[in-house]
Amino acid sequence: MELRTLRYFVAVAEELHFGRAAARLHMSQPPLSRAIKQLETEIGAPLFTRSPAGVMLTPVGAVLLDEARDLLGHADRVRVRVTAAAGAATVTIGILGDGTDPGTSRLAAAFRRRHPGVDIRIRDTDLTDPTCGLRAGLVDVALTRAPFDATALTVRELRTDPVGAVLRADDPLARRHRLGLADLADRRWFQFPQGTDPVWQSYWNGGEPREGPVVRVVQECLQAVLWNGTVGLAPLGHDLPENLAAVPLVDMAPSRVVAVWNDGDTNPLIRSFVEIALAAYRH
Repeated sequence: MELRTLRYFVAVAEELHFGRAAARLHMSQPPLSRAIKQLETEIGAPLFTRSPAGVMLTPVGAVLLDEARDLLGHADRVRVRVTAAAGAATVTIGILGDGTDPGTSRLAAAFRRRHPGVDIRIRDTDLTDPTCGLRAGLVDVALTRAPFDATALTVRELRTDPVGAVLRADDPLARRHRLGLADLADRRWFQFPQGTDPVWQSYWNGGEPREGPVVRVVQECLQAVLWNGTVGLAPLGHDLPENLAAVPLVDMAPSRVVAVWNDGDTNPLIRSFVEIALAAYRH
């Protein structure tokens, strides 16, 4: 029973869909299906029930999933400890957004407990690069928000947050309990600098071409709202200055907190980071 085959099995078990699992593993579906069938032959029992309605774990599959996760986690920890003993264990994490998010705090504490000997470097980035320097090789893994151009990147969703319009507290619309994007159509919206990922820019402009001041960091967004009456968008649940207010947007897709890394990167510290992040953000 090879570790690679167990990783295949865990992907199918978590996705409950061979096509999505194959995409997650960056492989085609036929060899993935063959590997799972071979694993079932080795074990001597079916791991999944397959039907037109989808794929479900069998009782045997559920047991193997728990054991496989433990075994793969242990294998990754062995690799990390050996690398640390050789004096080469370093991981650089890119962070975009609010570093005081409780999920980030739980993730940092849990990662330090699991990997006390690893040198962790943090790169705090502005709003012009939602991938936090991944494409330039500046970080190993990023904790950021989607959507953005995910070509050649692997993205795992950690949480979704509703989004609201950030307005001056004395703006008439700030007294509303909820808003639609159409309510803001005649307003100026903040822009990111030229060359910023268009998928990222479009999301924070509500999917429409907009005009307004160019900003690079969150504080500039807030100041643009305060001084110019610009429309800002932000995930709900974060503290704002007392002279600003956030009103929920009913027709805005949620903002997704994600972990992202380069396709094909087999660094066990990245896998461990993502595993810990998934647990930290479920609370």
